[in-house]
Amino acid sequence: VQLQASGGGPVQYGGSLRLSCVASGRSFNNYALGWFRQAPGKERELVGSVKWGGSSTWGAESMKGRFSIFRDNAKNTVDLQMFSLKPEDTAEYYCAASHDSRVVRGRNDVDYWGKGTQVTVSS
Repeated sequence: VQLQASGGGPVQYGGSLRLSCVASGRSFNNYALGWFRQAPGKERELVGSVKWGGSSTWGAESMKGRFSIFRDNAKNTVDLQMFSLKPEDTAEYYCAASHDSRVVRGRNDVDYWGKGTQVTVSS
């Protein structure tokens, strides 16, 4: 199983960025696909996760309204669109897959991880 993330990089305060993840190596019909992030010195936290049927779970309130997740079941991709970025959004962002039997709340609810992609927001 591979989760290949891309799209990270430097961005200025208030800017936008879109991360993409391609999942391969198995069927993900029964898996939620989503994103986590980990800032330096902090725990890895849930950004958001979307099930095959479209239902989603989200992490911190600070990301709601600024971040959106788009899942394409036909392509096995999940994108994270981020707007109004702040320096506190600086983190390594990880694509993740979780079996539908789980309620995705934290890192222990993930079955497969991709390598991270770094997002750096400058003020």
